[in-house]
Amino acid sequence: MEESQGKGENSKRNGNPIHSGKQTIQFDGWDVVVITIVVFHVLMAPYTKVEESFNIQAIHDILYHRQEIGRYDHLEFSGVVPRTFIGALVVSILSSPFIWVTNLLKLPKIYSLHLVRLTLGSITLATFYSLRVQISKHFGRNVCNAFTLLTTVQFHLLFYCSRPLPNIFALCLVNLSYTFWMRKQPRSTLGVLIFAMIVFRCDVLLLLVPIGLTLLLTKSISFWDAVKSCAIMALLSIVATVLVDSVMWQRWLWPEMEVFWFNTFLNRSAEWGVFPFHWYFTSALPRSMLAAYPLALVGILLEQRVRQYVFPVLGFVILYSKLPHKELRFVLPSLPILNMAAAIALSRIYLSRWKPRWTILYRGCVLMLLASVGYTMVTSIASYANYPGGQALEMLHKIDANTSNSIPRIVHIDVLPAMTGISRFCEKGPPWSYSKEEGISLVTLTLRNFTYLLNAHSDVPTFKCLLSVGGFSGIELQWSFPPVKLKRNLKVHIHGREESSGVHTDKWPGCIT
Repeated sequence: MEESQGKGENSKRNGNPIHSGKQTIQFDGWDVVVITIVVFHVLMAPYTKVEESFNIQAIHDILYHRQEIGRYDHLEFSGVVPRTFIGALVVSILSSPFIWVTNLLKLPKIYSLHLVRLTLGSITLATFYSLRVQISKHFGRNVCNAFTLLTTVQFHLLFYCSRPLPNIFALCLVNLSYTFWMRKQPRSTLGVLIFAMIVFRCDVLLLLVPIGLTLLLTKSISFWDAVKSCAIMALLSIVATVLVDSVMWQRWLWPEMEVFWFNTFLNRSAEWGVFPFHWYFTSALPRSMLAAYPLALVGILLEQRVRQYVFPVLGFVILYSKLPHKELRFVLPSLPILNMAAAIALSRIYLSRWKPRWTILYRGCVLMLLASVGYTMVTSIASYANYPGGQALEMLHKIDANTSNSIPRIVHIDVLPAMTGISRFCEKGPPWSYSKEEGISLVTLTLRNFTYLLNAHSDVPTFKCLLSVGGFSGIELQWSFPPVKLKRNLKVHIHGREESSGVHTDKWPGCIT
């Protein structure tokens, strides 16, 4: 049995329902597995890091400060480049009914952080589901199931899909464009990519170009139709982002144009590190795809129909490889299509597993999938230990011994803890207050009226070190169970002022020097 046979034959063979000659899929156990993994990631690592700080603070401010823009975090801590508020607005609107319930029940804001991230994760999974439907229609239910299986044994897609990165907002739109692409709707395909490029990530241009050329070369759309539809969508997208973001930033602004200028013309992104041309193909894609990486090549060889989708996506990765600054999250948009090619290979190998020539391939696939699960488990545990700032603030709130609400607690949060998990969702109301003022020397800290300090210093004059929180620093192999041990280095220390009553309790374990 082969998945490349007709869609109607696939539907009959796999027992799928047929409606108007088109194969459909229903919500099933695979969806439950995917949702469970995403929820687990959110619960185990709810905090956000510096790359996510703008959007998570923006969502918080929209939900809690609403029209009081003067109180918004971005006006004080603007970041290196401005970002759009459109994604934060969408997530805030969709999550607002749930946040209203948490406020009504007077639950801590950390619960709102969970709900906000689950809302974004639901949006991302909905776009994956739309793509999964098209995969089922084009290549059969077995390929669709294999696609979902490969996604579940990978770490990065499901871990990142609930994180408020501009890359994830763009990924949602890219998934929709892939859906329109497979549905033979070229105008919608290009339009969604244009919106993603202008509003969320200017680097979507590197995906738009090869997909647009493919649509033109295959005569799926005429040149003038493509120019007209792209121009209209570009104009609407620019108007939308300029109107929204000029109000929120309180100056005339097109955020992604400033990002494009910063990264391309000024080449300032290289200040955050550079990698060689081949890094995406030799490091990022193998780590993010795992078993699917070699299987994708097999799928391209086995199924001619998938090549029209894979080659433009590979072109996107090649174009991106020419930029010196590289991060794995930059090529996340390539994973769905490459996973689709890998799923075709996995399905074909599974269906042919009893044939002598295919048995070895099948056993190799099983071993690769098991290895992928093991790698994903280790990576997940390591990532959960990568937010010492958020964990430190949570422990401070939990252990603090002051019981009288009339006693103010003023916490200074230094750069390191602010970058490793602390957002306004982690803060509590009166009598707690917080300062993220930067550039304060240790001497000045002792002269200010801070009750607690969160920083990377193990010793601060006139303050007592109360607790140290470690963060992930590496992996160590060992000849015992488990065979992998995570190494932690002390990252964040909690200090309490000596004369404060809250520091004199045996609940504080003290610091490790």
